[in-house]
Amino acid sequence: MGLSQYLKRLIRNSKWLAGLPREVAVLTVIAFFVAIGFGIVIPAIPIFARSFGVTAFAASSVVSIFALMRFASSPLSGKLVNRFGERQVLATGLIIVSISSFLAGIADNFLALILWRGAGGLGSAMFTVSAFSLILRLAKPNQRGRAVSAFNGGFLIGGLAGPAVGGIVISISLRAPFFVYAISLMFAAATAIIMLKNAPLNDIEKEEIAANKEGIFAFIKALKIQPYAAALSVNLATGFISFGLRSAILPIFVVEGLLQNPSWIAIGFLVTSVTQAIFLSLAGRTTDDRGRKPAMVIGTISILISVLVLIILPTMLGFLISMAIGGLAAAFMGAAPAAVVGDVIGNKKSGSLIAGFQMTTDLGAIAGPLIAGFLVDYAGFNWAFVSGAVVATFALILSLQMKETRESTKRVT
Repeated sequence: MGLSQYLKRLIRNSKWLAGLPREVAVLTVIAFFVAIGFGIVIPAIPIFARSFGVTAFAASSVVSIFALMRFASSPLSGKLVNRFGERQVLATGLIIVSISSFLAGIADNFLALILWRGAGGLGSAMFTVSAFSLILRLAKPNQRGRAVSAFNGGFLIGGLAGPAVGGIVISISLRAPFFVYAISLMFAAATAIIMLKNAPLNDIEKEEIAANKEGIFAFIKALKIQPYAAALSVNLATGFISFGLRSAILPIFVVEGLLQNPSWIAIGFLVTSVTQAIFLSLAGRTTDDRGRKPAMVIGTISILISVLVLIILPTMLGFLISMAIGGLAAAFMGAAPAAVVGDVIGNKKSGSLIAGFQMTTDLGAIAGPLIAGFLVDYAGFNWAFVSGAVVATFALILSLQMKETRESTKRVT
């Protein structure tokens, strides 16, 4: 059976994909290949960095530099999407991350590790902005929550497989995860090149470039729309806690704070993925059927509780409970904010607004590891977790105040 026939059967039989455009299924497969490698490499990054004898702050900066480059290059990625189209930008971005991951794996000093992880951030921004642009343009308004959830489902399934073998890979070598990640990204790029080449976007991609010169002005204009601002705040919390604290600080917390074997890091990430899998379909249905606001409120309350558990119960049990609740939060915070952005943009191409949306995640992922790493060095793990609780509370407040957009006709023009 060819991949195309397999995708048709997958769409027909999957509750996540039924009724969605074929390209969403392709992007879900691509997300799987990205996530399986990411799930293996992310727990190893801070531990590998610490092997060079650096502080917790410096080790956390390896996570931040990746996010910093994503943040800095997201506007460029939005322009590239407008100029060359999503498919070309997506595949190129994956190839860049693959090569940079391999080079990070062979780094023989901390400076080289920082350099190559930062280079990977450029490719990651290209992939993320183009993928979300495709999803939001292809899916109908009443499908956006399910489409984003399906895409996140690819990450989820890969995320389940990644940590499941991550402990084994890490035990072999702290460098091995980088090589596995590079290979999985090449598979993702090949899938994009082969399966998206005939996507029905040609007419849209050939629109006059002048029609897409929105830039910073459209982003500033969109900030005045409160639901868009609320979606950005949720992404900020996701970046700060999920990609910041969880990826940069919790691995160090498990090994140095709880004095546990590094394999427990992979187990914790696996717990998060399993919980996210359980609630992912519900999150997509809630976003589309009950509204974006309820889903965002559930997600922000959950992520706040996950951080509070670490503060109140700084033990292995607390760590596992926190990771489980974090999976629930991830399911709802992954689908709803992107759907809000889709409601605001409509079906037109708007790389700058999508890039701005993604940049808030990166801003959180930049600040989270640096702030938390500094607090760990000078005040302890608890204060690092408190910083995450503050950011989560801010996102919850804006989510509670936002107006529902599911049936809104308001658009950025």
